[in-house]
Amino acid sequence: MASLISMGVIAQSYDQSELDLFRALRRQPNQLARYQYLVRTMPHLSASDQVVAGQFRSFSLDELGLYNQAVLSFPLTSERPLDLVLPNQDEWKGADAVDVITKLATDRRIVMINEAHHNAQTRELTLALLPRLRALGFTYFAAEALGDDDPSLTRRGYPVKTSGTEYLQEPLYGEIVREAIRLGFILVPYDSSILDPQARDAAQAESLYQKVFAKDPGARLFVHAGYAHIDKASGRLNNVEPMAMKLAKLTGLDPLSIDQTQFLESGPDTSDDYHVLMQRFPTQSAEVLINSVTGKPWSALPKLYDLNVILPIALDVKTFGDEKWSGGGRTIENVSDAGRLRLVSGMLIAPNEMQRPKWLTLNGQRYPFPISTEQCRKQSPCLISAHYIDESADATSADVYAFTEPNANSKLYLYPGRYRLRARNADGKSMSEQVIQINRP
Repeated sequence: MASLISMGVIAQSYDQSELDLFRALRRQPNQLARYQYLVRTMPHLSASDQVVAGQFRSFSLDELGLYNQAVLSFPLTSERPLDLVLPNQDEWKGADAVDVITKLATDRRIVMINEAHHNAQTRELTLALLPRLRALGFTYFAAEALGDDDPSLTRRGYPVKTSGTEYLQEPLYGEIVREAIRLGFILVPYDSSILDPQARDAAQAESLYQKVFAKDPGARLFVHAGYAHIDKASGRLNNVEPMAMKLAKLTGLDPLSIDQTQFLESGPDTSDDYHVLMQRFPTQSAEVLINSVTGKPWSALPKLYDLNVILPIALDVKTFGDEKWSGGGRTIENVSDAGRLRLVSGMLIAPNEMQRPKWLTLNGQRYPFPISTEQCRKQSPCLISAHYIDESADATSADVYAFTEPNANSKLYLYPGRYRLRARNADGKSMSEQVIQINRP
């Protein structure tokens, strides 16, 4: 199993060998080819370059619909705040994150929420918040993955490959953009290609100010960003002044900053802070902890952000292929034991044995559709994607799944409607195509 990765590794300047890796990845024709390139290349890289390549491998797994595999391959952990005391059940209670954030946003002009780029579960809450914030009068939506090279995006109604970074090719990110357009938000690309962290965050804040508040002083803005860019003070990015801190200075407005990355599931170890919180405040949906006396939300770092969101567990025994697994002469029913045994025995290298996370139903709005390597003519690797019937071939798919081994099966999760189901190899060659209909049960 990979060792835990500190969030500090994602806030660095890159050396020449790492820049060469980025360029090589951009030359690959599609997500599956990028993943294969990383798998082939990583053993030959230096130790430091392997960390960076491992991060990009997790991004690729995420974009290939191998969500739990992405989390397990890059077990990101945040530095534990000094003197952290986790909430207890005597003083705190869990509450629905969407409801709490909507109420807190009522009198705010800027709302910021972060994601972990390799963990698409951190995008589900943004998708749920879009209609709530639109109803409150928020009219601008800024997303870190959006680029400036697609002027037709809003008119077209859905993202394509030229709409932004590779993150935007992940299906849930695509749904965020579709929903924002459907609701009438004005989309705001704001990220910078500057590699220096200090200069990048400053450029992000300046871009948001110029594109939104300089033109519309009364604007209300919803921002979907990465990691600690939503912090209102330095700390998690060392001495970097984060984007939210810079934007607050430019506008004189105090953002509502929402963190989802401080306490994230990173593997089967149930002794970490995330699992302690889950044991104390079990939930099936994103939650915020509320003080029973004051009614205020809990923040582990209140100088940096206003509240922590705790996401439900996605890795359970079923993640590893079955509910009970026999190993070493005994039946394993505990996720911690099962997870360690399977990872130690190299089962993560065969990712199609792992089941997809149940959060993909999006609270029962999407339904499973069975797929298998039969649609790939029993060849692997193979990428199966479902595209809305009225969208172009280069649109971000509604869902996607990569088969990396033969004789495997899985499921896509789709809203009711008609889709074009495609199977392609790493060269992009079509292996099969069909139209499918998803009906409500």
